[in-house]
Order: sequence, then C-alpha cells, then structure tokens
Amino acid sequence: MTRRDLAAMIAPLQRALIAAEMPVLRAHGLSMWGYVVLSALDSEPIRTQAALAEFIGADKSRIIGVLDELEDQGFLQRTRDPADRRARLLAITDEGRRKRNAVQAEIQRNEDRLLGRLPLDDRSAFLRALATLSALPPQ
Repeated sequence: MTRRDLAAMIAPLQRALIAAEMPVLRAHGLSMWGYVVLSALDSEPIRTQAALAEFIGADKSRIIGVLDELEDQGFLQRTRDPADRRARLLAITDEGRRKRNAVQAEIQRNEDRLLGRLPLDDRSAFLRALATLSALPPQ
C-alpha cells in the first residue's frame, strides 16, 4: 500500500491550525505576521530588520508595516544601529513578550485539544518527529 505525500497530509492540517489561530490572534489584536515577528524576536537574537525578514522568510519591505504596528502597540522597539545608521536594531519589549506568551498559551491550549485525539504515545512520537523534520535545513 502506498501512503499519501507528506505535503498532501500536512497542508490540510496546516490550514486547520491557521484557521484555529485566527480568532485567538484577533482577540489579542495581533496579525499572524505580528505573532510571527514577536515569536522570532523572543526566541532568537535577531538584531536588524533585514535579518528578521530573512529569518521569518518575509520580504524586507513586507514587514515594515507589521513592525510599525508592533512598535505603535509597544510590543517592540526599533533603534538606529550606531554602526550603520541605515539599519534599525529590533528588540521585543516586556509588554510584547507578555502578549506573545498569552497568545501562544491560548493557541497551544487549542492544539492540546487536537492532540488529545491521539493516544499519548502517538502524540509524543508525533511531536518528536515534527520537531525533527521542522528543524531540517531547507533543500
């Protein structure tokens, strides 16, 4: 017996997960890209807008509006890089970290309900496999 392609199995799951995240994000006043940016800034030492765009796979010009919104909400700070006045250094604020953590906790509570459909051993194996495969470098 042949199995379905991985993308054919993962794509519907990804769409369902994103759809489940949207009401959570709206309730917290964040866009999906805003959440992605806060998560990236909270987990990695990303210093510049260009490095952030590359890290999250977004066009540099695409994230400027997202950064403006997050800065206006007090969730991140941008300062001029003293070594390169054209560059902006990014830092998540304490309020941005609180917002990101609250959103992530709510999203993961929803995910836990979904994962609850799997037996505990299968759930643990699925999460380990997903962590391994998602950490692979792009080919």
